[in-house]
Amino acid sequence: MNGDGKSQADWTKSLVQLARNAELKKNALALQIHTAHILAAHASLDAKEQEIQDVKEQKNKLDSERARLLACLVEVNADRDKMDMKALQIEDECSELRKRIDTIKDGEYIAAKTDVDKLREELGHPPLQSLQSLLDEKSQQYLQERLAESAAKRTADEASLNGAPSAKRRGRPKGSRNKKLGEGEPSSANS
Repeated sequence: MNGDGKSQADWTKSLVQLARNAELKKNALALQIHTAHILAAHASLDAKEQEIQDVKEQKNKLDSERARLLACLVEVNADRDKMDMKALQIEDECSELRKRIDTIKDGEYIAAKTDVDKLREELGHPPLQSLQSLLDEKSQQYLQERLAESAAKRTADEASLNGAPSAKRRGRPKGSRNKKLGEGEPSSANS
């Protein structure tokens, strides 16, 4: 019975050993699965952190561009404000000039024109043209000059767009390489 007990104990020991090996394999497999999940999560985390870094770099570039554009906008607004002030100043100057014109026209000009027209009538000359017709004439002349300048500029712009040569051509004249010695002008070697 001693032999049977020993074999029973060996068999129980083997069974316990097999059970422990199976449990070890099961736990090792679970550990490998958890390790794989952790490694995959770390890879995803690294990718996400790189993505965050890329997004931050892009945001920094956009912030820099935004700051540059805001600085440009500040500059444009300042220039616009200057132009508004300039326009107001010019409008004030125009208003002052109109007042001055009206003052002269209604005062000194009328008196002087009346005197001149009386003297011209006494001398048999026709009266001077009215101030308004003189102003209309000057205005028409000014408009014609502006139209002529505009047309000349437009013609020059169209010529440059059409590829008209704007500079003198350089180099040898066309066909000069192909001239033979006997053709055209006599060469210095023949004289």
